[in-house]
Amino acid sequence: MNAVPATTPTAAPDLAVPALYSCTIAHVRTTPRRYTLRHRTYMWLMDPDHPPRLPRPLRPLARFDPRDHFTGGDRPSIRAGLDAFLAGHGVDLDGGRVLMLTHARVFGYVFNPLTLYWCYGPDGQPRCVVAEVHNTYGGRHCYLLHPDASGTARAEKKLYVSPFFPVDGDYRMRVPRPGPQLALTVRLDREGARAFTATVRGTRREVSTANLLRLALRHPWSTLAVSAAIRFHGIRLYLRGLPVQPRRPEHRTPEKAT
Repeated sequence: MNAVPATTPTAAPDLAVPALYSCTIAHVRTTPRRYTLRHRTYMWLMDPDHPPRLPRPLRPLARFDPRDHFTGGDRPSIRAGLDAFLAGHGVDLDGGRVLMLTHARVFGYVFNPLTLYWCYGPDGQPRCVVAEVHNTYGGRHCYLLHPDASGTARAEKKLYVSPFFPVDGDYRMRVPRPGPQLALTVRLDREGARAFTATVRGTRREVSTANLLRLALRHPWSTLAVSAAIRFHGIRLYLRGLPVQPRRPEHRTPEKAT
């Protein structure tokens, strides 16, 4: 029995949303020393115009709050925040559909290292992708991407994310639209070399009461666990002697529209 009704946006006629993805996330740091971490979690793919409506007993397991996205989180909906961001960059979807990949609030807590929005025009043709990055200091920044045919785009790094990297270099993001499988890659290049690579690999699951409960039991407090793991591994790296890069004043504020 489905927990929520599925809808099929015209931008992605072969993919019903909402959907769940059971994911493995890997981080590989290559400089100044190699370090790898992996953890498992789950994410939601949804249409922000039609957020999932769960039965009341399941609602603590998934809430989607506009305050968790975009500058200040002061828009009445996630879609309104996205449209305002796009308008600031001269992009109008003309009412086209959006697919959003994100973590939900679980028991009132959420941490979204990366939220992606695949944006389409009314004809169903892709117009852009927005990559919204959050750090553990409460900062956020959105990158407007125009991927090539392989789903790859580049963007200059603008947000202080890791205490062991300064705010420099360029991201190479491979963000093909999710299908039965999820395969995302974010690579940071510094001084002509690969410094860090994050990958998200996942398998699509139907949104049902059984699937949601299974994932929630397997990964309890999923986003809190992600946040805690980032801090834990940060402490390990610090104790191994990696130098901390201080945050400059301009990197202590939330997302800037650049």
